[in-house]
Amino acid sequence: MHLVRSLKKLVPLVLVLVITLTACSSAPSKYDQVQEDTTGFKAPAAVDKAAEKGSTFNQFFPEAEGDYAVVPSQEKPGFAEYKLKRDGETVAMLSINDTISLPAAAAKYENATTTVAGFPSVVQGSTATGVLVNDRYQVKVLSRDTSFTEADRAAWLEKFDLQGLAQLEADTKAFRKAQKNAAPDIRTPPPISEPKTAPTLVPQPAG
Repeated sequence: MHLVRSLKKLVPLVLVLVITLTACSSAPSKYDQVQEDTTGFKAPAAVDKAAEKGSTFNQFFPEAEGDYAVVPSQEKPGFAEYKLKRDGETVAMLSINDTISLPAAAAKYENATTTVAGFPSVVQGSTATGVLVNDRYQVKVLSRDTSFTEADRAAWLEKFDLQGLAQLEADTKAFRKAQKNAAPDIRTPPPISEPKTAPTLVPQPAG
């Protein structure tokens, strides 16, 4: 009986432990959420071998200004990202990525109706604004605080050295090839043949 009572006392503790572990394993981390919110903003999982080195992009990011600090966050082939901090708090994420690995990211700008510093610009959702430089390099600002508005995002996009980025020498041939491979395969359908009809039988007069 004593053993049974002891087991009964342990059951609630075990249940609490299981629920806690499950919640911890399934809850997305802050980094995962940033990556999920920035599709096209993040570096693609499969990076084209012709993609620019992430370190190449560092020179084009804005400098710290006033109450704002620009802090490196991550860097990988085809992608670089910085945190924009104000009073120690991250208010936005700044990034540049090479769309050679993700042509769909560049396709979003084909019908852009606005520009920033002369480059096509699009607003994605309520938190992200981006521009496309030379039809290849996507520069984006993602709000991480509600006080950082769309106007703030546009202002910080202009602080990037977009003209310098536009002068970046790249493997254009490889980029065009990647775009071609990503385009839908539209082929001319074969001609539709006329259906064959059975010959008309003409009745013969009785002999």
